[in-house]
Amino acid sequence: MDKVNITIIGAGVVGLAIAAELSRQYTDIVVLEQHGQFGQEISSRNSEVIHSGIYYPPHFLKTKLCVEGRNLLYEFCDKFAVPYSKIGKLIVASEQSEIDHLYELYQKGLQNGVTGLTLIEKKEINTMEPSLNALSAIHSSETGIIDSHSLMKRLHDDATSNGVLFSFNSKVNFIQKERKGFVIGIEDDDFKVMSAMVINSAGLASDRVAALSGIDIDTNGYRIEYCKGSYFSYSKPSPVRRLVYPLPNSNLSGLGVHATLDLSGRLRFGPDAEYIDSIDYKVKQDKRDVFYQSAAKIINGLDKNAFIPDMAGIRPKIKGDGLNDFIIKHEIDKGLEGLISLVGIESPGLTACLSIAKHVHNTVERFLN
Repeated sequence: MDKVNITIIGAGVVGLAIAAELSRQYTDIVVLEQHGQFGQEISSRNSEVIHSGIYYPPHFLKTKLCVEGRNLLYEFCDKFAVPYSKIGKLIVASEQSEIDHLYELYQKGLQNGVTGLTLIEKKEINTMEPSLNALSAIHSSETGIIDSHSLMKRLHDDATSNGVLFSFNSKVNFIQKERKGFVIGIEDDDFKVMSAMVINSAGLASDRVAALSGIDIDTNGYRIEYCKGSYFSYSKPSPVRRLVYPLPNSNLSGLGVHATLDLSGRLRFGPDAEYIDSIDYKVKQDKRDVFYQSAAKIINGLDKNAFIPDMAGIRPKIKGDGLNDFIIKHEIDKGLEGLISLVGIESPGLTACLSIAKHVHNTVERFLN
C-alpha cells in the first residue's frame, strides 16, 4: 500500500489552490479527482466573477475569506498573468420600495470591510450605464471577472511542479480511519493509499465523501442539495459595460438573474435557482420568457429573441433553511484527526479559493507540526 502525507479529494479550483499552497511546504501530496481532468463541475460552470464580499453576515467565514481572497486573487493574477478585468458591478434598485434594502446592503458591505463601494443615484447611473432602469445603485469598483480555466491551469501547474501527484478518473469509494491515518480506496481499482491527512474538497460530492469517512451528514448538517443555475447568452452586442445585479432575495438562495460579461465582452444572464435531484446541465429553452422578463426589469431595450440557452452550473447548497456558511472543519471532535472537511463551498468559492487554501494550510500546519 502506498503511503502519502496528504490526500486532497477533488481537483476543482479550491482543491487546486489547496494543492498549490500546501506543496510549497509539504511533500508526498496526492490529489484524487473522479473526472478526467481538473475543474469539470462547479469551477467551470459559473459566472467567473471576482466578488467583493458584500452579501453575507460579517461573522461568516464565507465573508472573511471572500474579502481576503479577492485581494489575493488580484495579486496572483498580476504576478502570473492570469487574465482578468476589474470592470466593476452595479447592484440596482429599480423601484422605490427597494431603496431601503439597497441602503442596508451598502451598510453591510461597509461593515464587512469591503472597499470600493459607492452609493450612486439615477443621474450618475445613467451616465455610467444609459440602458439601466435604476433609481439608485451600489457601485462596487473592485468587482471583476476572471478566466477561471487559466487560473486553474496555473494552480495545477504550480502544484505539479512542486511534486503533487494528480490521479484523475479516481472516484473515492472507501475511507477507513486507522491509527496512523486513513486508508483510501478507489472505485473499480485495487489501488489503496494510506494518508496521514485527508482534505475533502469534493464539491458536489463533498457530503458523500464525508459520509464515507463515517460522519453522519444529517446530524452534522453536512448534507447538500443540488441547486441548478441556468444561463442565457445574449446574441446581440451588450448594452452594458459592467456587471449588473438586482437586489438579492432575503435568504440569498441566489443573487437573482443578473447580467455578467466575460473577458471577450459577451453578455450572459443568470443564474436562476432550481433544486434538482440529480446532476443535469441541460438549459431549457422554455425558460427564455422568465429570463427576459427578469432582465428587462433592470435593463431597457433588450430583445427577447436574442436570449439563447447557454450553460448551466450546479451549486452545492447545504440542506436547510436560512443562510449557510462555508463548512471548513478539522474533524477532531468526531475521532477523525487528520480529516479536514470542506462542505457547501459555493459562491464566492472561486473568489475565496486562495484564502481558503491559506485557511486550510493553517490547520494542516497545526496538525503535522
